[in-house]
Amino acid sequence: MNIQAQAQNAMHALSAAFAPMSCVIDAPSKRGFSFIVVNEHGVAKHTRRIYRDEYSSPSRLQAIIDSTRLAIAG
Repeated sequence: MNIQAQAQNAMHALSAAFAPMSCVIDAPSKRGFSFIVVNEHGVAKHTRRIYRDEYSSPSRLQAIIDSTRLAIAG
C-alpha cells in the first residue's frame, strides 16, 4: 500500500474512533499529519502529530487511539 493510501486509511480510522466528536486533519505532509479531536461545542479536546511509521502500523495507530481516548477522558 502506498503512503497516501496508508495516510487516508489512518485518517478514516481516527475519524471513526472518535465519533461522534469530530476529528480534524491538519497540516498533512510527506512525513505525517496532525489530527485534532473536537467536541460538539467546537472545543479542541486533543491534538497530536503522527508520522508515517506510526500510521502505517495498525498496532501503533491503535496505541495512539487508545492513549488519545485516555487523555480525553482524564
